Amino acid sequence: MKCLIVEDNLLSRRILKELLSSQFDCEIAVNGQEAIDSFILAHEAKRPYDVIFLDIMMPEVDGLEALQCIRAKERTMGIPHNMAVKVIMTTALDDPHTVIKSFNECEADAYIVKPLSRHTLIKELRALKLVQ
Repeated sequence: MKCLIVEDNLLSRRILKELLSSQFDCEIAVNGQEAIDSFILAHEAKRPYDVIFLDIMMPEVDGLEALQCIRAKERTMGIPHNMAVKVIMTTALDDPHTVIKSFNECEADAYIVKPLSRHTLIKELRALKLVQ
């Protein structure tokens, strides 16, 4: 399976990659614009991501904007909702407004508050039927 880790913090990127590399072929993006570009390139190469781990607070384009753009690209590409990439927001923000916006306006599939743990990641991946 293939995942994209979108995180501007080096330590957070390394932790996520270490936690996920046994289950996924991991690629990295350091901001929202790179996430959008990586998403498009993966589809053009016919190797789309199964899941994207997307930080919210990033330079250039934040995670919420990036996710809205990715969902819009999926609609433009004619990707059915049930075939859309799974997106897990990863953030230090635990306020209800951001959580609600992530799900309702941006169509996130899951939301994990940092610090990340293997247990929490596996729980969310199982809920999304990406691992057993």
